[in-house]
Amino acid sequence: MNSSTNKTVYSVLFAICMAHFINDFLQIILQISFPMFKENYALTYFQIGVITLVFQITSSVLQPLVGNYTDKHPLPYSFTIGMGFSLLGILSLSYANNYQWILISAALIGIGSSIFHPEASKLAYYVAGGRRGLAQSIFQIGGNTGTAIGPIIITAVVLHNTQKHIGIFAFVALAGIILLYYIGKWYQNFLKTHIKEVIYDRSFHPIVDKQKLISSLLILLVLIFSKYFYSASITSYLHLYLMEKFDFSVDKAQAYLFSYLAAVAIGVLIGGPIGDKFGRKFVIWFSILGVAPFTLMLPYANPTWALVLLILIGLILSSAFPSIIVYGQELLPGRTGVVSGFFYGFAFGMGGIGAAFLGNLADQYGLNQVYIWCAFLPLIGLLAAFLPNLNGAKKA
Repeated sequence: MNSSTNKTVYSVLFAICMAHFINDFLQIILQISFPMFKENYALTYFQIGVITLVFQITSSVLQPLVGNYTDKHPLPYSFTIGMGFSLLGILSLSYANNYQWILISAALIGIGSSIFHPEASKLAYYVAGGRRGLAQSIFQIGGNTGTAIGPIIITAVVLHNTQKHIGIFAFVALAGIILLYYIGKWYQNFLKTHIKEVIYDRSFHPIVDKQKLISSLLILLVLIFSKYFYSASITSYLHLYLMEKFDFSVDKAQAYLFSYLAAVAIGVLIGGPIGDKFGRKFVIWFSILGVAPFTLMLPYANPTWALVLLILIGLILSSAFPSIIVYGQELLPGRTGVVSGFFYGFAFGMGGIGAAFLGNLADQYGLNQVYIWCAFLPLIGLLAAFLPNLNGAKKA
């Protein structure tokens, strides 16, 4: 592997992409098992939302702390440790026999994710060369592909068998640990030769004034809120919504969820390079606001149009996140780990809070009404107009 920071190191990017695939594949096991947990333990929608909340909170709170620490003290093997926590979570989930045990398992998987993401995203930034948007897209598509393929495989292996079959995926976690060990070994050698280029710079200066910096970060956080609050309604409840509204089988509902998640993966892949070419702000604005017409139509669609709309929503909405991450990294040069950890953590946190909050609403008013209300969230994307244009944002 070439360790130069002047050109894109694709071998490392694709390796960390594969590790991200494994990490997020393991994460989705929790959510895809919701129908089984709901039936086996007579859970309410709110309790299902709390499972997601526990996972998302544990996967979000630690991320900025991990990112801040590794900016000062790079830990090339930290993401290997994170995968170890995910392995423990999967094994625990396979033997969980009550609601509290499921929550503990969700927390273990969340901790693993919180350790993995900041350093892995930072490594993608370091080996991007001059194509940071593309690098983030390659990194993120691994996770999104794992999330998209997961429902099909997990439904076949787990939902058509027993909860104990979740333990089979411990072997996937072991493969991830081995892969991340070798990535960490390369990363350690990279740090030895580039330590002055990547170490935390205590004298850094943001590229905009303090007022613009604060307002820009707040806008980005609000946009992440709108994106991930809406996304929570899909990833946590779509299969249950379709089974309830259209009397779908589990397999058919999971196929719709797979179509949405596959579109998300494609949107992530194209969003970064478009941001490199036309600017991050353009992609952010178009992605989050442009999806609004389709979210507004979804609650009234028949099964055929629902599938079409879900694909369009996934494709457009997901294209923003690579640009949001890189835009934040460009706002705060020298704080790559903090930005990555904070933004990923905030996104996961919003997803978790959204899942619990929306689950409570669904218990009271029904899932269809929840989707009607959530449809207006993308309109918050209008705030992207107030983001400053950054020098180098088009081709960073």
